[in-house]
Amino acid sequence: MILHRKLDIGELSPCPYLPDRKKQIKYFLASELDESDVSFLLAKGWRKFGVSFFQPSCPDCQECVPIRVISDEFKPSKSQRRNLKKNRDIDVVFGPLKFSERAFEIYKDHSNQRFSQECNLEEFIVSFFSPSTPGLQSEFYLNGELIGMGFLDKGEDCLSSVYFIYDTRFSHLGLGTFSILKEIEHTRSLGLKYYCLGYYVSECRRMEYKNNFKPREHYNWLQDKWDLIS
Repeated sequence: MILHRKLDIGELSPCPYLPDRKKQIKYFLASELDESDVSFLLAKGWRKFGVSFFQPSCPDCQECVPIRVISDEFKPSKSQRRNLKKNRDIDVVFGPLKFSERAFEIYKDHSNQRFSQECNLEEFIVSFFSPSTPGLQSEFYLNGELIGMGFLDKGEDCLSSVYFIYDTRFSHLGLGTFSILKEIEHTRSLGLKYYCLGYYVSECRRMEYKNNFKPREHYNWLQDKWDLIS
């Protein structure tokens, strides 16, 4: 691992998940991590975009809980099986990180329609195609057209979902859930134990979907251990 900036703490700012709270993160910048580095950091509750690795350091709040699905024990629920059936005509391909103009089009649409945010090409490349860790992408095709794309990090024992984007014309297909189901399936096919789903905030409605994937483990910040949620 090459460290580009030592551990630092950001300023307090409004929390994007809980409107009455303030957020603060600690972070560092690094590249050329190997799979053991990735697994170690994920096991301690770190996340990343590009070369920026971060962890919540909020005063008086520990609501951002890292979660990971146990891939070889996961079984889709009834509603998740319906989702898989509805999307049976979608072809899913996993491969190395590879930029395309179509991917950027989807990212712009997703950012604007879902979050009312503008974005630029440099931000997209820096966030998702900077080679800081072993990574791969999932691609979702309907009738030969790319309609969704996931970015993942690979550790010794896990895959970690960094971000998922989709063409919002296809919102009715439930592609967010479908992508998680297929990425858990791929995690299991690689012989990896965990599929990491980032942070879960129980009081944030936007994150309710993460409660639908079990069995999983929650990271206990105070005790520095993972607790089983079945």
